[in-house]
Amino acid sequence: MTLTKKIKMLSIVAVSMMFANNIQAQDAAPAKNYDQGFKLGFGVNAGYATQDPYKLALGADARLQYDLTKRYSLTLTTGFSNLFVSEADGSDLGFIPAKAGFKAFVWNDEFYVMGEAGAAFAVTNGYNQTSLLLAPSIGYASKYIDVSLRYEHYSDFPKMNSNGTVGKGLGQVGVRLAYGFDL
Repeated sequence: MTLTKKIKMLSIVAVSMMFANNIQAQDAAPAKNYDQGFKLGFGVNAGYATQDPYKLALGADARLQYDLTKRYSLTLTTGFSNLFVSEADGSDLGFIPAKAGFKAFVWNDEFYVMGEAGAAFAVTNGYNQTSLLLAPSIGYASKYIDVSLRYEHYSDFPKMNSNGTVGKGLGQVGVRLAYGFDL
């Protein structure tokens, strides 16, 4: 077989595969129309602060979710969280988070990744700061239950540096367990 014949044969096979792929794709069931809508969820959070003097983090939240499609949603979340200090002489840090986010289901319409950004308003023990809050997460959601693992970073809240000085910026790794329903 000459080189020209080999090239012609490969071209015919490639074009045939493209048409076969299109024909196969057209045999698939037509997409169902997805009803957009709101969901509301109430969750409890527990976590571990990644910088001193804080250790344990506990909180509760409410999340409003608007489903753009079956796979993509917009979220608004608020609630109350408290970072507990590790020493008896320190002050806990309680704050109200206000976050907007985007949730994308990536596997079986149950497992998702989400990114949130917003502000954390300190409300306890003389703290009167507001901090930028960034929170990526991964999770699992069924019709009513939502379980997620996330990291939250607060850029303006105080932390203890390794040399004993006070700095800014701390984070927490947390788990959220929530119950949600359609509105």
